[in-house]
Amino acid sequence: MTTRRTGAAAVAVCAVLAGCSAPAPTSTASPGDPFTRTFAEGERPAVADLAGTSLDGDAIRLSGYRGKVVVINAWASWCGPCRAEAPELRLVQETWGGRGLQVLGLDNDGNRSAGLAFQKDHRLAYPSLHDPAAKQALRLPRGLVNTQALPYTIVLDPAGRVAATRMGAVTRNQLAKIVEPLLPA
Repeated sequence: MTTRRTGAAAVAVCAVLAGCSAPAPTSTASPGDPFTRTFAEGERPAVADLAGTSLDGDAIRLSGYRGKVVVINAWASWCGPCRAEAPELRLVQETWGGRGLQVLGLDNDGNRSAGLAFQKDHRLAYPSLHDPAAKQALRLPRGLVNTQALPYTIVLDPAGRVAATRMGAVTRNQLAKIVEPLLPA
């Protein structure tokens, strides 16, 4: 009986981590990194035009970054792995921002002041769309990422299509392998 319960629990955990929804377009797990998926150029799904208000109160539209490589990172101030990756994402923006990359945060905090404090504490110079009810996250293609597990990162090519996804905390080095080929030389 214990083995059966353990097996059922393992299946349930895998289903949650997989996103429990329709499969995303064909993708490939990166060798040696099962949490990162990449999409071939002709198989990249489009993303809805996420829009709303930044933590600073400015209007943001994902389509406003068309022509840039966009790194969308979903986070919350209470999330330990989100805190660990914040300095890495700051470095990503600093390193490649001048070459046509834009990091865009997707803040899941219910309280805007908690998100603002996180942004200030980590000296994040990129905008974060405040999404306390996860309405923007629900507009992402089904099965692309598990929107209930933070953090997650989605990399868009300059045409606004998904080039890669990452579940869990991401590092500058992991993102380098994804964004470098997408940026102009």
